Amino acid sequence: MNRNNIFILVLFWVTGLGGNAQRLEDYYQIAAENNPGLKAKYAAYEGALQRIPQARSLADPTFSFGYFISPVESAQRAQFSLTQMFPWFGSLKAQGDVAALAAEAQFQEFLDARNALYFRVAQAWYPLYELQKHRLLEQENMRLLASFKATALQKFENGMGSMVDVIRVDLLLNEARTQLEVLDKQEASLTSRFNTLLNRSHDAAIVVADSLAAGTLLTDYRKDSLLVNHPRMAALDLKLKSAEAAEKVALKQGLPKIGVGLDYVLVDERSDMVLEDNGKDVLMPMVTVTIPIFRKKYRAARQEARFMQEGAALEQEALANELTAAYHRATFELQQQADLVALYAQQSAATRQAMNLLLSAYGNSGKDFEEVLRIQQQMLKYERLKATALSQYFIALEEVNYITAKTR
Repeated sequence: MNRNNIFILVLFWVTGLGGNAQRLEDYYQIAAENNPGLKAKYAAYEGALQRIPQARSLADPTFSFGYFISPVESAQRAQFSLTQMFPWFGSLKAQGDVAALAAEAQFQEFLDARNALYFRVAQAWYPLYELQKHRLLEQENMRLLASFKATALQKFENGMGSMVDVIRVDLLLNEARTQLEVLDKQEASLTSRFNTLLNRSHDAAIVVADSLAAGTLLTDYRKDSLLVNHPRMAALDLKLKSAEAAEKVALKQGLPKIGVGLDYVLVDERSDMVLEDNGKDVLMPMVTVTIPIFRKKYRAARQEARFMQEGAALEQEALANELTAAYHRATFELQQQADLVALYAQQSAATRQAMNLLLSAYGNSGKDFEEVLRIQQQMLKYERLKATALSQYFIALEEVNYITAKTR
């Protein structure tokens, strides 16, 4: 199985996406599979995994060969030596623990990058819903204005209205056409921004929701998950444990290392004297012990590990403060937008009722047409504001989900 397949399997495992996922969740999956920044985070995690076997491996054995150019008295001709050094007991395990904890922290950073990517996708998707809603509102506005213009012309022709009413409608129609043109241009920018996150063609088609509805959330929504599940907190906890393991490594590195070896000496037979085992080669086992008398570097390594522990603990405290503040800000924004959605819905319904009454009165008298247009534009304003508030509500909801590390 190649690395890309493993990456996709990991994404399925950590996201929990199913076959019945909603459209935005589908885009989350596409972004997770294609976004180069997230792939880079996963590659960094895979690279960190490769440090574990390196840390747990023995040093390479050393082999040496010596040849006596000038024969010595013992008739030694050549010498072969093979030596393997062993660190102090438990050193390799401690080094492996440091690498494993660092790799696990890297995986938590990958999870946080994935969650942050999901949030950015949502930030780019909901404005597209808002834009689509604004476009539909403008199209409905133009339809209503066209019907108002026909009524105003009819009143003018019957002597019950003024040509000024027709001109007023034309001015509003011009504004509506211009607004639609602006929305069309804005759509290209928003579409490009969204598709960039998915690492695909900037003009690829995007499906957005037909309608959204703000829900009712419990007080302190997901607050209990704030500091428990967040990958950044988990990564810092693992970095703290890695620093503790690094201190153990520094302690063990200050202990002697033991080497085991074997020397083999080729000996020529001597003809100038008679000796027992004359010319017999020599096989000599060897034991080597390092003497770590220069302690300054070992003390510095332990002190470095302690500072790393202190730094990780302080980072955890700072992150807890940051997440808590972000949570309260996002939940306030969430509640504020929910209140605005309710307000604008209520205001829109009231202005629609007022417009219907004014239209009925205008049909009978031909008066107050300017007030009809004003109320109609007021209703349009509330509908626009409602669409914007809905978009901002769901963006705030996604931010809360990101801050509290909601699994999907």
